[in-house]
Amino acid sequence: MTPWHPMIVHFPLALALTAALALYAARILPDAQLAARLASVGTWNLCAAAVAALAALGSGLAAALGQELSVAARQAVSLHLKWAVCAAFGLLLLAVWRGAGNDQDARPSAPFLVILGLSVAALIETGYRGGLNVYLYGIGVAR
Repeated sequence: MTPWHPMIVHFPLALALTAALALYAARILPDAQLAARLASVGTWNLCAAAVAALAALGSGLAAALGQELSVAARQAVSLHLKWAVCAAFGLLLLAVWRGAGNDQDARPSAPFLVILGLSVAALIETGYRGGLNVYLYGIGVAR
């Protein structure tokens, strides 16, 4: 098993949460200059979160290769993988939407923020499922 996955997974979580907070604040703050700065910070964090999510997905797939798992553990890993693919895909689409479709300092739209919230929630669920894989099934833990 590769030791990189447990280290890499923290980056998309931290970056996506920071991006969401900054972009939500950029939407509601009345000060246009501060909102523009927060929107720019949120945009860059979102793009970095999308790249980090793809790295986490790749490292997780590499970690899963060659693992001999019980049926229950295999199903748990499969569910974790499904959440990870959805979360990474959502972040990637949002990063393209935000990075290529708008000025980085523009206030985000309401539909964008709704989808961002859903993607961050999917990422949190992915992390929760990954934690269950380690602590409930002992996946990736030295015997």
